[in-house]
Amino acid sequence: MTQAMFRNDAYAARCEATVLRVDGDRVVLDRTVFYPTGGGQPGDIGQLILDDGSAVAIVDTAWGEAGEILHRVDAGATLPAPGSAVEARIDWPRRYRLMRYHTALHLLCAVVPAPVTGGRMAEDKAHLDFDVDMSELDAATIERRLADLAAADLPVEVGAIAEAELDARPELVRTMSVQPPRGQGDVRTIRIADVDYQPCGGTHLRRTGEIGTPRVSRIRSEGRRNKRVTIVLDDMSS
Repeated sequence: MTQAMFRNDAYAARCEATVLRVDGDRVVLDRTVFYPTGGGQPGDIGQLILDDGSAVAIVDTAWGEAGEILHRVDAGATLPAPGSAVEARIDWPRRYRLMRYHTALHLLCAVVPAPVTGGRMAEDKAHLDFDVDMSELDAATIERRLADLAAADLPVEVGAIAEAELDARPELVRTMSVQPPRGQGDVRTIRIADVDYQPCGGTHLRRTGEIGTPRVSRIRSEGRRNKRVTIVLDDMSS
């Protein structure tokens, strides 16, 4: 199992690590700051700095088996040897943008009180799909409420909930298509003051004031039970 440093510190941009094994073009470390693709959030990219000072580009990160995190290296790169020491460095500006979008999507969950049927984020936009009538989605109203919650600079806290308690409170799971992982006893949660509270394994900001200014760029129907709200952040400085 890879120690996932991002779970408790999403602001950690680098860490020292040891190569456990190499599988084709994928490197497994004993610990990492790289977030693997999941929950609609893309995996991190960045570099592994080898002991001779050379850099290996990481072009994607994904979950492997038994809790391993797989770092996919760029084609043709020289792979580090198992047992060697490396420094893992994420592309921090990109990660920070994704953290801003992910936190903004939690606010969107609070603003649109409907079941979430899907979602995805990228470096320049993010969206959630809701099981709701189009008549209940007004871009100006959503945008104003998002802006108010972001400007309120609310604390964003990482916690955990016992699986048994989560089973007794199914309303906390907002996403209909993705269920939180189980089998560890506890499930990681994200709480934004008294605005939003739900299981989530992604990386987030410490406060909503870091989000910036969310803007609704489009609302459209993606089917009978999927109404997509897409947001962008107008001030994407990192």
